[in-house]
Amino acid sequence: MNLEGIDKKELYRSAWAGAALVIVAVITLEVTSIVQYVFSQRGLKAEASMRAESQLESTRNQIMDIVDQTESAVRNTAWLAQWCLDAPDSLYRVAEHMINENPVVSGSTIALVPGYLKDKPLYSPYVFRGEEGLVHKSLATEEYNYPSQEWFTKPIELGSGYWSEPYIDEGGGEILMTTYSVPILDRKGTVAAVLTADLSLTWLTQLVGDVKVYPNAFSLMVSRTGQLMVCPAETLVMHKTIREAAIQLNDAKMADSLTSAMLSGEKGNMTFRYKGATNYIYFSPVERTGWSMSIVIPDKEIYGNIRKVGLFVKLFQILGVLLIILIIRAVFKNSLKYRALNAKKEKMENELQIASAIQMAMIPKIFPPFPERKDLDMSAVIVPAKEVGGDLYDFYIRDEKLIFCLGDVSGKGVPASLVMAVTRSLFRSFSAHEIGPARIVRTMNESLSADNPNNMFVTFFCGVLDLRTGRLTYCNAGHNAPFMLTDRIFTLDVNANIPLGVLPGFDFQEQEYRMVPDDAIFLYTDGLTEAENINHELFGEERVKAVLNTRRKSEEHLKVVTAAVKDFVGEAPQSDDLTMLFIHYTANRKATEEATNS
Repeated sequence: MNLEGIDKKELYRSAWAGAALVIVAVITLEVTSIVQYVFSQRGLKAEASMRAESQLESTRNQIMDIVDQTESAVRNTAWLAQWCLDAPDSLYRVAEHMINENPVVSGSTIALVPGYLKDKPLYSPYVFRGEEGLVHKSLATEEYNYPSQEWFTKPIELGSGYWSEPYIDEGGGEILMTTYSVPILDRKGTVAAVLTADLSLTWLTQLVGDVKVYPNAFSLMVSRTGQLMVCPAETLVMHKTIREAAIQLNDAKMADSLTSAMLSGEKGNMTFRYKGATNYIYFSPVERTGWSMSIVIPDKEIYGNIRKVGLFVKLFQILGVLLIILIIRAVFKNSLKYRALNAKKEKMENELQIASAIQMAMIPKIFPPFPERKDLDMSAVIVPAKEVGGDLYDFYIRDEKLIFCLGDVSGKGVPASLVMAVTRSLFRSFSAHEIGPARIVRTMNESLSADNPNNMFVTFFCGVLDLRTGRLTYCNAGHNAPFMLTDRIFTLDVNANIPLGVLPGFDFQEQEYRMVPDDAIFLYTDGLTEAENINHELFGEERVKAVLNTRRKSEEHLKVVTAAVKDFVGEAPQSDDLTMLFIHYTANRKATEEATNS
């Protein structure tokens, strides 16, 4: 870089002053990083608490759903058990009814109070699900003294429903079970029996065990007596209490506080250390059952990532300080060059904005263009991929005929915009004295082919619509075939021909189509169908048809299509100019038929 006329000493002094400022900024950034780290820790702790409490609440709701189903099943069966007390042999059917009508119930009994029946001092018919169906048996045996069991004595003592302490069903699959029981009164209001519903807790083990707030977090469930019902170490289930497990933390005070809080049905959280690491335990009760659920989250699960990030930040800060002098030197050496480049860029952007304004001024842009006419509803839009583009459209009415065109110049940017301007001027000039689309296109092709050193070409569609009869004559020059909207949507039959500016003397063919009132024609450039999303998928003709498959005003049609393309493309950059022209023929059907016949 040329440094003539610049005081080098002053330049270096400025460089060192800049370096000092950056060092101060680095120090400030370090202080800011520390503050951010502290607040980030608080935020992560709050998030962990929210996630744990949310998971506890969600799991509790799922458990309570099963609990409610079981209690409802017992309540709904209690009247039947009461009604059958006078016919004890039918009590087996009551238990069967309980199981058949409630999939969550695995077994049920109606255990009579000892001596209620004179001929049967002890009577407790029991039905449970076996491998091959329902199994009947009696609990009134010498080995099993049901009147002394918790599920029998507690509901009678409380006078209400009672969830028993969970137990391992020995000989019945060695699975965790619990029993919900209610007292049954006879017609005299005397407690006559206890109705039960056995509930397998296999689902509970899976539900609580699958709770994963963080990868290495784990959950526990304890009974009303503190027994571990669900635990990652299966050997501890129903063999250890929460206090016995907590006492291994070598913190008896914390173990007592945790045990007391969980067994008294409190909701909260505590912090404890185990093997030198901090852990957080969140706990919440499960109403009516006496159970309490907890989630344990290791400290490193919450703060592990931010600590790693902090180390990387410090490393990069050190590298930044080492490189700062070279950066400042480069910044000062290039500052003059950057200023010149920015000035050039601003000038170019201003010129492009002016060019874009001039280009847009060349085409009709006020819609509806013919508000006084009742036989025509039309609208058009150009969305250039750059500040200026190569797409064009134009239209006007002469002698009750709508003369219109739509084209797409090869390439993009300023060269394409210049060819676009020339093409539009040629269309206006030649169509002012000619009404045949093919003759207009042939004349334009000769002019564009005569002087085309850059071999640029234009795909072009020219049409003339007789607004009195609906007769549409058109000529296509290598452009996309437009869509016709009648009672269905289809592609207008067009001869491909070749684009304008490729070959002089080409004989372009003219075609004709009869439009009836309420028909519409939709013209577009390939920037519509070839719009790509980030997965390189094309918008395509089928999506265009799907969007057009609803009757709307022309301007609304273009807004809906533009929005659909924008949603489809998403964050992908626009790759090509997008231009659309929608012409809705809305003439009076009777007047059109009379004009056609005449």
